Amino acid sequence: MPEILIGKNESTAVALEARYGNRHGMIAGATGTGKSVSLMVLAEGFSKLGVPVFLADVKGDLAGLSQPAGAPGDKLKARIDKLGLGGWAPAANPVVFWDLFGRLGHPVRTTVSEMGPTLLARVMELNDTQEGVLEILFKAADDNGWLLLDLADLRALLQFAAEHAKDISDRYGLVGTQSVAAIQRAVLKLEQAGAERFFGEPALDLADFMRQDMSGRGVINVLAADQLILQPRLYSSFLLWLLSELFERLPEVGDLEQPKLVFFFDEAHLLFDDCPPALRRRVEQVVRLIRSKGVGVYFCSQNPDDVPDEVLGQLGNRIQHALRAFTPRDQKAVKAAAETFAPNPKLKVAEAIGRLGVGEALVSTLRAGGVPSPVERVLVVPPCCRIGAITEEERATVRARSPVGGKYDTSVERESAAEMLARRAQEAGKAAPAAGEAAAPPTGNGWSDAVRDALLGSKRRQGLIEAMGKSAARSVGSQLGRQIMRGVLGSIFRGR
Repeated sequence: MPEILIGKNESTAVALEARYGNRHGMIAGATGTGKSVSLMVLAEGFSKLGVPVFLADVKGDLAGLSQPAGAPGDKLKARIDKLGLGGWAPAANPVVFWDLFGRLGHPVRTTVSEMGPTLLARVMELNDTQEGVLEILFKAADDNGWLLLDLADLRALLQFAAEHAKDISDRYGLVGTQSVAAIQRAVLKLEQAGAERFFGEPALDLADFMRQDMSGRGVINVLAADQLILQPRLYSSFLLWLLSELFERLPEVGDLEQPKLVFFFDEAHLLFDDCPPALRRRVEQVVRLIRSKGVGVYFCSQNPDDVPDEVLGQLGNRIQHALRAFTPRDQKAVKAAAETFAPNPKLKVAEAIGRLGVGEALVSTLRAGGVPSPVERVLVVPPCCRIGAITEEERATVRARSPVGGKYDTSVERESAAEMLARRAQEAGKAAPAAGEAAAPPTGNGWSDAVRDALLGSKRRQGLIEAMGKSAARSVGSQLGRQIMRGVLGSIFRGR
């Protein structure tokens, strides 16, 4: 049965069986205790099994997965000997670099339509009313065939909504101009944060995240997030969008011998900070059901209680590094972490969590029948790749041999909502002067035109002569009619 060795102690080796890799997991611990190394061990292990991996590189040190480890020093040799890793050897992993801003990796793009109004509203921090207006505008765009690809399309749609608020309100529901203006300001703020590069084409094809190299190893997709993390709403919303896309597009496969993709969500607390209830329910649904689509999700955070209990209950594999109980919140986190593990009579978990050294962890994984193994205190095995950052030259070399660079490095522009609405406004502008010209009076002297209009009239009002003529005609007609009637009636009565 294929498995990933995580760590060992004097009597026990703890490994993650590949068939339970889609049962999700949690890597937690204070800063500097070894969370990143544990993440690299799992990512490297899944790659060796042929499983593609996606992870976000928040600090820049996970890029070391693309380079082999250097010659082992005395400490590393001692650990290798203690763990009995006779076959350990430095080795690089197949890595593809990505970056929302296109600076440290291939650009990651999606369209405004694919992001959808709900996640877009979260990114822009809109209130419920503004989110409702945005949903109406998306519906109007769909009905009219206006493609929403980038922020220029969204701006054009908002401008159209501001100018035709009454028409849209009559058909779809109330659209207030104040709400539209607030959304416009939010779009401007989003642009200033650099998100404009994220929206456009070519949009990300999820199949390019699920690749193997020529030797059959799973490709590790590393998202450069050192700048993205400075925009926490954008960071968390992007990763949630990616997870939702996987959930919606991948077919049901049930439990496989190993996952089809493993997704690491670093700084997981950002996903749940100020998270609306509806969005939290969505996260819970995706985490609960995406397992049957062959995707494993692993959350990485400092404290286990950064993740809601409803989600934490779905995480079957746990790696817990040291927590320092200096504050009441820390003490609560230690207690919560201890209670989430399957008990081990030989180990006092709550005490051990505070005494773990760097590179040590408490580990529990699912074993036969999906039952959690008793928690063990272990030394985490060292990865075969470099632990740390890489140089710009090394990154450039990895990008140059990437199999997807030619597909994503150049943006594509096609006709969408911005161009369609601009053409519509231009056509409407041409039609209005033409109608005005048809109704315009003949040119001439201004005084003579006024006198002529007063006497002869114009298309909008009758002239003095016409009015006098009609009045005279009515008067003559009335007198003649009365005379005729008197004559007719008199002849009738005389005849009697």
